[in-house]
Amino acid sequence: MNSCDVLIKNGRVIDPANNVDGRFDVAISGGRIAEVAAGIERGAAEVFDADGLIVTPGLVDLHAHVYDKVIPLGIDPDHYCLGRGTTTVVDAGSAGADNFAGFRAFAIDRCRTRILGFLNISRMGLACSGLGGDSNVPGELDLMKFVNTEHCVDCIEVNRDVLVGVKIRLSNSVADNGRNEQASFELAVEAARATKLPLMTHHSFSTVPLEDCPGNMVAGDVYTHCFHGFPSTIINPDTKKVEVHVQRARDNGVLFDIGMGQGSFNWTAAEFATRAGFWPDAIGTDLHAGTCEGPTYDMPTAMSRILHLGMPLSEVIRCSTLEPARAVGWDDRIGTLGQGRDADVAVFAIEAVDMDLEDCQSQMRRISQLLVPKAVWRAGEPAAITKPRAFPNAETIEAQKIWWPRLLIRDESL
Repeated sequence: MNSCDVLIKNGRVIDPANNVDGRFDVAISGGRIAEVAAGIERGAAEVFDADGLIVTPGLVDLHAHVYDKVIPLGIDPDHYCLGRGTTTVVDAGSAGADNFAGFRAFAIDRCRTRILGFLNISRMGLACSGLGGDSNVPGELDLMKFVNTEHCVDCIEVNRDVLVGVKIRLSNSVADNGRNEQASFELAVEAARATKLPLMTHHSFSTVPLEDCPGNMVAGDVYTHCFHGFPSTIINPDTKKVEVHVQRARDNGVLFDIGMGQGSFNWTAAEFATRAGFWPDAIGTDLHAGTCEGPTYDMPTAMSRILHLGMPLSEVIRCSTLEPARAVGWDDRIGTLGQGRDADVAVFAIEAVDMDLEDCQSQMRRISQLLVPKAVWRAGEPAAITKPRAFPNAETIEAQKIWWPRLLIRDESL
């Protein structure tokens, strides 16, 4: 038997793309998956004993902001993503047509983490978008001249190797107090249909009704921040049930992403939805400068929240590998341990804990399991595992309480 560069032994391998869930070894050669099988007998330059650990394809985060040091929200994906087991990040509209060349040069081409992107319908992307809801910060849809379908389509056509869709934020605070939301939404839909790529929508505090978003979205489009509890929530505040237009959109093939972020995951809303069988299709993080040290922290922590809600581990892995890869049309290349694919591999422990874990408004739930990264390889090369500065982070927990009174869906008390 040929030797290999890395042999990961004795782990529980979960690879939903190939219906694999069992005790197997993974062999890596030349930066690619050479073999996944029980009891592999190969010489190896490096042997990693994964006994008692979970081995998965490198995680695929469907929603993050990684235009580091250029937009106010940007973070370093190699530290916060790759260092936690996420080998592929889909940036959710940090750049628009006018600044995408810089995003490609200074993020996509420079980072070890594989970066794909949704192009913002706004020509400037999130160049001015900051934190804290400051009304003096310009929004990317405040002027309709920022919104240009032709420029968006043209940019996508010459960057189809990395651009996988169109992104729009639908919130009144970024669209001239909501006056530009509906027209901008229609232009974003037009761009997505022209390119035959999915549209991703952020939809909170919006003047666009659920009847239109997600109601008029089509199969393959992505509705992110699906479990927030603010105005525009998918949960009816009176009945505590999933709104009919939302359920109809799901039935029509619209995908629903966690997009946890700084304000977009609410334990109460998530519990109402999941108890009714409304589970997310993808566990995107919305990692950015206001979330990476809490309340989101990283993708394994976001996954731990969904595990706590009752989704089986194998499905949590599916929603963090195969399904986001499929959503952007890359499931033939990423989110899998298939033979011959890039050796993007992550190893995790499921640690028994007894701790409170916050949502985005500092509502707490007592969790018993925490997914913790232990090792990661990107195209066969190892990367160092990183950790949050503080976990849980008492400072962000206290700061996020300010948003609780604005929730439509929330616990009875905080």
